[in-house]
Amino acid sequence: MEGFARLFARTPHDFTPRASLPTGRSGMMALLPERTAPRMTRVRHALLSALLLAAPIASAAPADPIASQDAWPRIRKGRIQKLLPQAMARANVDAWVVICRENDNDPLAIHVGCENAGGTAAFLFLKQDAAVRGVALSPEGEATALRDVAPLDEVVPLPRGTNLYAQVASRLAAAKPKRIAVNSSTSVAVADGLSATQRAALEKALTPALRKKLVSSEDLVSEWLSVKLPEEVDILRKAAALTSQMEIEAYRAVVPGKTRDVDVARFLRQRMVELGVGDAWAPDQNPNVQSGPTRGHSHATERVIQPGDFIQTDFGIRVGGMWVTDIQRFAYVLAPGETQPPKEALEKWEKGKKGSRIALATLKPGVRGWDVDKAQRDWMREAGSAPVMWGTGHPVGYWAHDVGPALSGAQQGKPAAGQAARIVRPGQVFAFDGFFAWPDGGEGEQRIIAVEEMAVVTETSAEYLIPPQEDLVLIPSPGPSRPVP
Repeated sequence: MEGFARLFARTPHDFTPRASLPTGRSGMMALLPERTAPRMTRVRHALLSALLLAAPIASAAPADPIASQDAWPRIRKGRIQKLLPQAMARANVDAWVVICRENDNDPLAIHVGCENAGGTAAFLFLKQDAAVRGVALSPEGEATALRDVAPLDEVVPLPRGTNLYAQVASRLAAAKPKRIAVNSSTSVAVADGLSATQRAALEKALTPALRKKLVSSEDLVSEWLSVKLPEEVDILRKAAALTSQMEIEAYRAVVPGKTRDVDVARFLRQRMVELGVGDAWAPDQNPNVQSGPTRGHSHATERVIQPGDFIQTDFGIRVGGMWVTDIQRFAYVLAPGETQPPKEALEKWEKGKKGSRIALATLKPGVRGWDVDKAQRDWMREAGSAPVMWGTGHPVGYWAHDVGPALSGAQQGKPAAGQAARIVRPGQVFAFDGFFAWPDGGEGEQRIIAVEEMAVVTETSAEYLIPPQEDLVLIPSPGPSRPVP
């Protein structure tokens, strides 16, 4: 039991891959022979039960290794004070209305401070010269607590029975805005949190003149959330380093001919538990480990990893309850006796890697997301790559696919439009792939090198958050060496 307790007591601050990590079948439980795994499972369950009975406190989740849960309220306040006025100016709006409620809240509630809404409340953000004034119209039973935590200038308690929307209309009439942003959007999902009934109630309360001033908040939300504060970039940088190291660690436990894609995924999920980090996207597809033909966004399968395989791991973690990563690392499985991949495999890797470097060189303030995608598409054609349906990249930060300029659109051969037409700005963080694709498997199937890195836009260019993957992770295969010709 002492050894089992040590497993859960490992410090989450040690990001260095474990030098003693097994390279044989014991590296992952799922790599044990089928007849052994169930017995081992029973032993582990018995040990866990004994541990919980002996010391319940040992089951507490480990501390987040990157950002504490209390970092967000402070950073959120800074974002409202420093970034929201600029975003409202760029979006050409003078007022922003966010309606919050219990059980089915607005996706942006946590970004403005109304994540704990009970009764329906309204958060108003009114532009005043170079600043923004934040006002909450809140049910009186929640106003006291809201004053303690909300990143606002004023909290107005409303007695029971007060018509919230009439109060919103009164405040807007006094502010005399030219354009009023509301969370209704056909293109930005997180800017579409205002329900049809909420919008109807709001419009009914507004005068005809004010109703005409309602616009979608999609531009405002994109401009605001896509730019990260320097402290947030630092958090993402540390989280990206941990993500990459975890992927490399998982590859060291692979045994060709025995390890399945799903085993690699389970190994990483166990490390997430040990380190106290969360999922960057749906747990069933995080991580996405693929050693065969490309499956796109998918779950890891039972496919057994074999010599000659490229292994692609698409993985992301969530730290501080808010910030996420999205990084892919690639490995190549050597045949018995090989010390390097075949020349053809190395050429594919280098071509994909160069696509990433071209995308980074194009990514800078003032370009459109489409321009970055176009630069890589031009290289792919020159390098002889098969077409790839996915865009080069996307913003990343609060979600794996965050809001902001999409690095895509050129694969369709059409002019820049929608999110791909948005302008890149300093402080934005992106995840993007270096592509090279070729036919593999059955009809219509292909294999893709998609080495995915994260980068932040600076005042003049862009830089990788962490050193990019330069070389394939090489996984040796057991067995006799090939005869020398």
